Amino acid sequence: MNRRLFLQNAALWPAAGLLAADSTTLRKPSSNEEKAIRGIAEAFLAENGLLGFSIAFGSAGKIAFEEGYGFADAEKKEAVTSQHLFRIASISKPITATAVMMAVEKGLLKLDSTVFGPKGILGETHGSGLPEKITAITVDHLLTHTSGGWANDRNDPMFADKAMTHDELIPWALKNGVQPDEPGKKYAYSNFGYCVLGRVLEKVTKLPYEALLTQHVLPKCGISGMQIGGNTLAERRPLEVVYQMPEADAPYRMNVARMDSHGGWIATAGDLVRFASSLPKLLKEESIQTMTTPGLNAGYARGWNVNSAPNWWHTGSLPGTTTILVHTAKGVCWAGLINGRKEGLSGPLDELMWKIGRVVKSWQI
Repeated sequence: MNRRLFLQNAALWPAAGLLAADSTTLRKPSSNEEKAIRGIAEAFLAENGLLGFSIAFGSAGKIAFEEGYGFADAEKKEAVTSQHLFRIASISKPITATAVMMAVEKGLLKLDSTVFGPKGILGETHGSGLPEKITAITVDHLLTHTSGGWANDRNDPMFADKAMTHDELIPWALKNGVQPDEPGKKYAYSNFGYCVLGRVLEKVTKLPYEALLTQHVLPKCGISGMQIGGNTLAERRPLEVVYQMPEADAPYRMNVARMDSHGGWIATAGDLVRFASSLPKLLKEESIQTMTTPGLNAGYARGWNVNSAPNWWHTGSLPGTTTILVHTAKGVCWAGLINGRKEGLSGPLDELMWKIGRVVKSWQI
């Protein structure tokens, strides 16, 4: 187990001063280093029976290295390039959390603003006469996965009837979902909570979630190609990879578009590195510190896993997708995206990315 994972549950060191590291740029790998990285990446694909892999490393909003390995579409022998888009799954959460913190800075909402009920941001749009446990849920409860229910388990409402829209799903989940705890009492990772945060952003900004991010957030990081993915193979976007599973249609039986704010984005690895290493362009240092300071769960803050280094990261997993995004204490950022999934792959992917990063000694990973 690497040091980042070992320290996962340790108390977070203050983030103040960390952003100074984000001004450091990385040099590009030498040709020999690139060959070594390719060997490591291709061996990993072969050992795990995977088909395609894309990586990027950078800092201060600049990419030092990005490359693809294996196949974006194995049937057509289409090779992965640095320009290929992948479903990033739950790496969507730090993107949403950042947009929420930007809205807080603009005075559009507060972390302790309630979400549902007559006094909530969404009012009674999704139901009236809701239980007090629901009307007590705040924006911060959703950010920190402490709303009291709707966990990512077999009853996860985000994987319920895929024909339902957000406006149909949310009241259904509030009425039929399990909320065993009062808000703020227990951590339970919740895709549904981040789905609701997307609707909160739409309410306070008066813009559709995707438009808000693509017009007012991501361009500040130099990102222009990210978008919400489609659901079916026929809805595959230009330069999007094909997702591989033993059941060929498994990656295409979900409502990915409905996952928007918790798991719906598609991106290149370089896009994600630009985002993670450009946070000072989006938020004040105080907001970044708030976003990366843990609450009930010592290993999770607001949209980011955290540790005492302090490193921040998030992983993602859907049928046909395994991803990771890391921002280290030294300001070095990387992303690894795979168009396949197998049991227990997230840990080995994390270890692989650290191994690749250490090939270039000057990066000091």
